[in-house]
Amino acid sequence: MDLQQKIRSLPTGPGCYLYKNAEGEVIYVGKAKNLRARVRSYFLAASQANAKTGSLMREAVDLEYITVANEHEALALENNLIKQRKPRFNILLRDDKTYPYIKLTLADRHPKVFVTRRLRKDGSAYFGPYFPGNLAHRLVDVIHRSFLIPSCKVDLNRYHPRPCLQYYIKRCVGPCVEGLISTEDYRQVIRDVQLFLDGKSDELEKRLTQRMEGAAENMQFELAARLRDQLVTVHQAGERQRIASADSSDDADVFGFHFESDMLAVNLFHMRGGKIVDRREMFWEDLPEFEEETSASLAEEDGDATDLVNEPHLEPNPNYPAPEVVADSEESDQHSTLASPFETDLPSAEVVAANCAVPELPVQGLAATVNAAGAPTTNFSPSAFFSALLKQIYLDQAYVPRHIYVPVDFPDRQLLADALRDRSGHKIEIAVPQRGDKRSLVDLVCQNAKQSFDQRFRVLQPSTKAMQEALQDALTLPEPPARIECFDISHIQGAETVASLVVWEKGAMKKSDYRKFKVNSVAGVDDFASMREVVLRRYSKFANGATPTGKDSTLPSLVLIDGGLGQLHAAASALEELGLTTQPLASIAKREEVIYVHGQEDEPVVLDRRSPVLHVIQKIRDESHRFAITYHRKRREMRDRTSELDQIPGVGAMTRQRLLTHFGSIRALRQAAEKNPDALLAVTNRATAEKIKRFFADDSGTASDDAKLVQVDL
Repeated sequence: MDLQQKIRSLPTGPGCYLYKNAEGEVIYVGKAKNLRARVRSYFLAASQANAKTGSLMREAVDLEYITVANEHEALALENNLIKQRKPRFNILLRDDKTYPYIKLTLADRHPKVFVTRRLRKDGSAYFGPYFPGNLAHRLVDVIHRSFLIPSCKVDLNRYHPRPCLQYYIKRCVGPCVEGLISTEDYRQVIRDVQLFLDGKSDELEKRLTQRMEGAAENMQFELAARLRDQLVTVHQAGERQRIASADSSDDADVFGFHFESDMLAVNLFHMRGGKIVDRREMFWEDLPEFEEETSASLAEEDGDATDLVNEPHLEPNPNYPAPEVVADSEESDQHSTLASPFETDLPSAEVVAANCAVPELPVQGLAATVNAAGAPTTNFSPSAFFSALLKQIYLDQAYVPRHIYVPVDFPDRQLLADALRDRSGHKIEIAVPQRGDKRSLVDLVCQNAKQSFDQRFRVLQPSTKAMQEALQDALTLPEPPARIECFDISHIQGAETVASLVVWEKGAMKKSDYRKFKVNSVAGVDDFASMREVVLRRYSKFANGATPTGKDSTLPSLVLIDGGLGQLHAAASALEELGLTTQPLASIAKREEVIYVHGQEDEPVVLDRRSPVLHVIQKIRDESHRFAITYHRKRREMRDRTSELDQIPGVGAMTRQRLLTHFGSIRALRQAAEKNPDALLAVTNRATAEKIKRFFADDSGTASDDAKLVQVDL
């Protein structure tokens, strides 16, 4: 059945439709209250005059559809399909920052707690989202300190011969060693943590009080004191939670955007209790290919014909009378006289400026944007964009604020609000403020979006503090990194293996702290063993909690490894042997530019190629590679310099050094010995000069240039 025949057989109920190309890839996902009317409308001549819709229909060769009970279900299904299939003709949510969650790994034998930014169906319990982002880190730190859950990165699914330093300083109950704590006791601690994260403070306080009193009766005073401290922590956290929940009616998310030169920056401000607590930045590039085109306006799907309005939206008007899909081209041509979607009665002044400061606009009439210079640029639909963006942000969120303020209206606004109300259990308002304090707040967010745009696309140098905070967010570090140490290994087929250590500190490379290592214990090609040796040597003075003095007396905020998972695990093994199990550790793989954070290897960090965070990490990685290559070349040069001159009888180390210093290279020394032997007398006596001359004149070829190895830097 071809595409046109399939369209004739479509049902008239609500659902989602998926266009596919010749390779079977889903290229567009849409929803409809009336599937047949919506899909047929793509064949309108006015719709296909839209460059994007025309491109879609030229590429589409097949269609699938899924029927649902109502339009709310279609909205949720569309969001899920877009996130799963990532069709290139849909607007996709891409940003450098996601919401932080607290993950409790209930599926593990000994569960742990840590901060993550990805939700997975892996049997774990997720709590959040939390903002500001460091709130999640603070809560996890409280859990580690109060409930003594391990904060290290060691594998707890197997037992280890001895515990790490955290156990000996009474910061961990030691589930990594058999016999230190029973499985049932550890599970009881995990249940306490789960109650704490669930906000069930009353139940948890009751449990802790009973156990504290029982421990005191049994004269287990240390355990009773620890339970007492946990009780105080839970009580204080509960009080703060009650204060926050009292002001939940003031919770709001506020959006703003700045569009210029076919690039888009969006800012999202989170307001909790009437205060701005966090900001989220999102960026899109190359919008003309996917999002800027215009089409017929949206109307009631079962309504009569209406005048076309210039609505920049991918989907054509499903309610404009669409022709039956027939093979006869003449019947299709009768609709080609429809007005162009660009021919509207809107005054030319009614365009949305890049700073969102035109609240009086009828949003259905947005036609174009202007750049900073006031010149019109490629058409962009804020209406279509925010319709897609809000669905992808909120339909999967566990918590949605009661108020969401956006700078422009969009057709599905009330439908989305109703769907979010059904999911959250309370009323959700998605509003487009026109005046007053709320509009001023939206304008403020738009101004911040412009600053984000300049920071991202105008390549402005961010402040050191901003970069440190961005690094912390991207790599889920416990604190903004003040010092990063990066390692790299360099060799040629296992020969002259060396390593480099470079230091990034407070926004700049600190060359005075660079270090070079000659790998001694590894023979042949073994990058993993080489990395393990170097990390052991670098941090051995910190072993078992030692606090050295002098230079390099503090551990870095992050250890960065140039390499993939193998190098990362080798470095982690070295740190674990030294007892540094809480040291933040990450690696960046070449070519793919994927960042692996130790302890979260199954959630690699993939940053946008324009991300300033990625640029900083690449800069540090490239510097470590350069420094390692430089040292490796020097080692090779020294090896090559000694390989031939050591064979000359009577030429010792001092004479060899004077010859190389004077002539600069073996090649120059050879030329002097062959063409002007007397030049050698400036460095050595005549007898030694004769030996050097005879050596280079020997026909055996042992010292000829052709005998030298051709080597290539890795």
